[in-house]
Amino acid sequence: MTDHNARVTPQGSIELELERSRAEAVALRTELDETNQGVLALYAELENQADQLRQASDLKSRFLSYMSHEFRTPLGSILSIASLLTDELDGPLSEEQHKQVAFVSTAARELSDMVDDLLDLAKIEAGRISISPAWFDMFDLFSALRGMFRPIVDASAVDLIFEAPVGLPRLYTDDQKLGQILRNFISNSLKFTQRGEVRVSARLEAEDSVRFAVTDTGIGIPQELHGALFEDFTQVDSPLQKRLRGTGLGLSLCKRFAELLGGRVGVESEPGVGSTFYVVIPLALAQEPANEA
Repeated sequence: MTDHNARVTPQGSIELELERSRAEAVALRTELDETNQGVLALYAELENQADQLRQASDLKSRFLSYMSHEFRTPLGSILSIASLLTDELDGPLSEEQHKQVAFVSTAARELSDMVDDLLDLAKIEAGRISISPAWFDMFDLFSALRGMFRPIVDASAVDLIFEAPVGLPRLYTDDQKLGQILRNFISNSLKFTQRGEVRVSARLEAEDSVRFAVTDTGIGIPQELHGALFEDFTQVDSPLQKRLRGTGLGLSLCKRFAELLGGRVGVESEPGVGSTFYVVIPLALAQEPANEA
């Protein structure tokens, strides 16, 4: 007769434990397989979305580029005709007519600036903008900027002061991109400064960088807006901003140009006191032959 209350032998216990372990391993393997399939599906979905985003970005860049090029020809014609009318080559104009032609010219110039900004933005996003570094002296850069803004400053109540960059070495970078950054900073400061001065300076930052700053005595910007100033299409909400229209792309382009030059931009500002916009870039963008260095 069989004894139903007999104990399980040690051998049988080991076999049961092994069977249980095998079952758990199979269940775990099945769960891992399902998880891997889910991860692979997620990767495929993410890759698909990344491709769609790349295509959308490429389409946007192409659209901005095509639109900018299409606008340039008619805008050039409008500005040329406005200049001819202002010079009265086809006959004298009344005071009111001069005023209306000035409105047309100003609007066309604003639109032209916007087109240039959009074209630069499209080139940067498409990776088609080139950097052309060369050795140059900061005295030459400041002299060119001073001459460019002289007509604007002569007609305003604001002093534009360039501090002589004494004791600073020559730079090896793209002077056109750097000039564009500083032009934008100076232009903004002149727009939002009704009296006082706009001061442009340069000084060494650490041992291998130079800090260019444009400081004004303008309206200033609240602290909570500083973080968004260098984003696309951002504009400060103020009575002056409503009167002085812009694209909101200038500072964004400054930030991108600075990054292309291996640097960074920043702002220090206080409402009612003024603002300082600055860009810090390396003294040398890339290694040059020893005779130049």
